[in-house]
Amino acid sequence: MSSVVQRFPAAASHDALAHFQARLGFETDCADVYYATQHETADFVLLDVRTPALYAVGHVPGAINMPTRTISDQRLADYRPDTLFVVYCAGPHCNGANKAAVKLAQLGRPVKEMIGGLTGWLDEGFGLERG
Repeated sequence: MSSVVQRFPAAASHDALAHFQARLGFETDCADVYYATQHETADFVLLDVRTPALYAVGHVPGAINMPTRTISDQRLADYRPDTLFVVYCAGPHCNGANKAAVKLAQLGRPVKEMIGGLTGWLDEGFGLERG
């Protein structure tokens, strides 16, 4: 008898490759965001989509606060149409980043979610900005 892990067989390697490569088009992780902002020229805009009050308590360094309800063409007018937005919210228990990603995509903007959100950021041992 096989384990619960193997009860459903793994996908074929070519299917797994396509699946996991596709996921990277939709998401990035906290370590990659940290590395890009500390060691490279960040070629994206990091959006904290939580409320201004939560943002003030602590946010990822360099993030701009833009709650989902405020995302609009007018609010994005200062950014080139090909600007990549990386969105995050409180963490895996929150779907705020997903809602913001939907809104940005509806506006025709490139978007990725920073998986783990603020919880993931803190779990990696990275610090926050306040204010």
